[in-house]
Amino acid sequence: MKRIVRVLAGMLAGFVAAMAAAQIAVPLPQLPLPPLPGTVTETLQTAQAQLGELRKLRVRELLRTERATVEADPDGQPILRRQIGAISPSPEALERARAAGFTVISERRLEGLGLELVVLEAPSGMSTRRALKRMRKLDPEGEYDFHHLYVESGIARPAVPAESTPPAPPMPPAAAPRIGLIDSGVDSGHAALAALRIHRHGCGGQNLAAPHGTAVASLLAANSAGFRGVSPGAELYAADVFCGHGGGSVALVAEALDWMARERVPVVNISLVGAKSVLMTGIVRAMTRRGHLLIAAVGNDGPSAPPLFPAAYPEVVGVTAVDAGDRALPEAGRGEHVDFAAPGAGIYAAQPGGAFAPVRGTSFATPIVAGLLAAALPAPDPQSAQAALDALAATAVDLGRNGRDPTYGLGLVGGRYRPAGRIGE
Repeated sequence: MKRIVRVLAGMLAGFVAAMAAAQIAVPLPQLPLPPLPGTVTETLQTAQAQLGELRKLRVRELLRTERATVEADPDGQPILRRQIGAISPSPEALERARAAGFTVISERRLEGLGLELVVLEAPSGMSTRRALKRMRKLDPEGEYDFHHLYVESGIARPAVPAESTPPAPPMPPAAAPRIGLIDSGVDSGHAALAALRIHRHGCGGQNLAAPHGTAVASLLAANSAGFRGVSPGAELYAADVFCGHGGGSVALVAEALDWMARERVPVVNISLVGAKSVLMTGIVRAMTRRGHLLIAAVGNDGPSAPPLFPAAYPEVVGVTAVDAGDRALPEAGRGEHVDFAAPGAGIYAAQPGGAFAPVRGTSFATPIVAGLLAAALPAPDPQSAQAALDALAATAVDLGRNGRDPTYGLGLVGGRYRPAGRIGE
């Protein structure tokens, strides 16, 4: 069996390399729009200067608008107030927690990951920081951490109405790639997305369409006459972990990954960034051990900023973004956790209500990598996942220093196939 896998991996790598040499590939999203007005270009130039600060601004706004339930951890990362998470605590540990005045808010059995995630509320009058210290003292062998929130990693503005609504193609075939999306809500009624098979998770069944999730979904799988994603017609498993709020919690991300593990979705796009967490570490490892590929944005906090997670976990594929000249975005993160680069500026994406918008950030480079990998990984499997990564690396264009580097990782993928109507043209 192992020999067969190695042979198939070699055939796949050879096929992808041949495609690259012949310059044959699925094109990146194209949208026939008129040139953007100068005001739009000026707005985006201003956004470029601000994007490195955007996540910090979002976090500050989140702390201000949801101060009753959200606060900052010692590193300034957003957490849910007076909540402590635990990975698979023993019954004895929970009894000690209850005896110390803690309340069990939720117990989530993550069958697909083989874990249990428990969220505790601190006793009245106890700070969140003190509560974490207390639980770690009560159960030194346990895995406890703050209940962190994760935010988006890119911008889409301003929206440009479509000139006409393109006719929707037929429903994609059953053999279409299957891709997971952990983000905010998706506007499945958008003409570019209406023909897709989209399975939803989260928010009690509500469809709360949002700009970021809709944009990333369209770059992944849009399939219409006027706009196509990197993997057009892919079957999407879309989990909304925001539900109209400013951040997605570890517990909701864990539930989303567990759902995708049970559905055996091989590739998952996560264009979210946040803190390193004991809880997220265990969840990511459980998912990737099963042969799933997690593709995440490295973030836009700037080249000297500390690594952001989940992209910085060794088990996760970290994606940075380049502009139309194949230069790394100045606001994109740098570091050894950067695995691939892909276009993340000068491209359009769908927006709720039928519009399109120019987008910028590592959030929008991530679906390009995820879409390319999904075509090579039909089902979760550790060996096949590594073979898909090796095949993609074999086609990457080396940029920056020779070989792997902290700016471009293993190189640029999808770079030869630019969409029409670049910003500023």
